[in-house]
Amino acid sequence: MKIIKSILLALTIITASSCKNNKTRVSSENVSEEITTILKSKKMNILFVVTSHDKLGDTGKKTGFWVEEFANPYYNLLDKGATITIATPKGGAAPIDPSSDTPDAATADTERFNKDADAKAKIANTHKLSDMNPDDFDAVFYPGGHGPLWDLANDKTSIALIEKFNNQAKPIAFVCHAPAALQSVKNADGTPLVKGKKVTGFTNTEEAAVGLTKIVPFLVEDMLSKNGGIYSKKEDWAAYAIQDGNLITGQNPASSELVAEKLLASLK
Repeated sequence: MKIIKSILLALTIITASSCKNNKTRVSSENVSEEITTILKSKKMNILFVVTSHDKLGDTGKKTGFWVEEFANPYYNLLDKGATITIATPKGGAAPIDPSSDTPDAATADTERFNKDADAKAKIANTHKLSDMNPDDFDAVFYPGGHGPLWDLANDKTSIALIEKFNNQAKPIAFVCHAPAALQSVKNADGTPLVKGKKVTGFTNTEEAAVGLTKIVPFLVEDMLSKNGGIYSKKEDWAAYAIQDGNLITGQNPASSELVAEKLLASLK
């Protein structure tokens, strides 16, 4: 509502100004530029919470966060004027899942990230999650990768942070494996946060397709359903995101952009 009022106020000022000077007419282009300026001036402080976990169970392989699931929302929001702070449970360098940093997994956003010294420096020097105050942010976003299944799913600081964002009715967004972070999150009445909510996340069949069903500590789809979430999905690897109130979830890496769009729309 505040942004709408600001736009209406700007239009009123522009119209009044043009009436004072008959020789000056305000074109539709001028009005459009004014609205764009107002939209970009709106403050959007968003916290990105990324995993610190880098071990893929007992396989001896590495995991971490999935680059595309970080990069696409990061640039979508950054380019719209958002201020983004990145935090991890341990602070310091956030581990990148090696499988997400390959030519096969490359996208325009991952390539932009690989050339972006500032973004890479932020990932190499993340803030410690326990130092973050939800009151300082307008929304929180969790990118996936398998790492969250081991740390964020059980991290008390993360759980408390999500609960406070939710109690403040601020947007909370998750994509792919990141809904794992909701496993132990509760509503104010003690019920699971996802109970009765429309949700999605990495599917059981997608997990089977990557051969990790017996490696991961739990399956995202099963956990969300067990906690009372109204789980839905599309075919494997299809882009799909759903919003229920302030809760936004996406199915897989391809869903990152949809999650970012819903998060941005929630902040306007």
